[in-house]
Amino acid sequence: MIDKKLLEILACPLCKTDVKLEDEKLVCTSCGRKYPIKDDIPIMLIDEAELPKNGI
Repeated sequence: MIDKKLLEILACPLCKTDVKLEDEKLVCTSCGRKYPIKDDIPIMLIDEAELPKNGI
């Protein structure tokens, strides 16, 4: 899975805030976008992110 040190330096590419690991996805703590992790590599592309349920 994602190394703790890597998780500490990753940020949402859209709003530049921290992300947290939830259900094998990286979730932005501000906008709520969920970035997938494929083969232990975080895919931090805005176009690949899943939008939050509330439609932000």
